[in-house]
Amino acid sequence: MQYNRYNKPGRRFDRKPFTKKPFNKKPFKKRHFVRRKLYGTTERPRLLVFRSLKHIYGQLVDDSIKKTITTVSTHSRELREEMKSAADRVQAARIVGKTIAAKALAMNVKGVVFDRNGFVYHGRVKAFAEGAREGGLWLHSH
Repeated sequence: MQYNRYNKPGRRFDRKPFTKKPFNKKPFKKRHFVRRKLYGTTERPRLLVFRSLKHIYGQLVDDSIKKTITTVSTHSRELREEMKSAADRVQAARIVGKTIAAKALAMNVKGVVFDRNGFVYHGRVKAFAEGAREGGLWLHSH
C-alpha cells in the first residue's frame, strides 16, 4: 500500500481532512444564524444593510419570493449630488437610509425587519437605521 499525506500509518481515516468552508468564518456564521429568525414578507420586507470600508448599501428583500425589491447605496446615481455634500461616511449612511425609506414608502411599505447583517449596531449601521426611521419607516427587530 502506498502512503501519502492523508493516508499515513497512524492516521485514523483514509480520506482528506475536513477543510473549512468560507461560511465558517465569524461574520458569515453570524449572518447564517441571524437569518433563521429574520424573515421578510411582502407587507414587511427585510431591510438589509451592508457596509464596506468606503460605501454602504441598503436593500429591501422579500424572502417569501426570494427577490430584492429595491436597493440604494452610496454609488446610486440619484444620490451623487448629495454624497458630494456629505461631510463623512456616517452622514452618507444617514442619507442612504432616508432615501431607501422614501423608496419604500412610495411602494406602500411602512414597516420593515431590520437586518444588520452581522455588523454591530454602531456608527454607520446605526446612522443608516436612524435615517430610515427619520424617513418614516418603522423598523422591527424580528
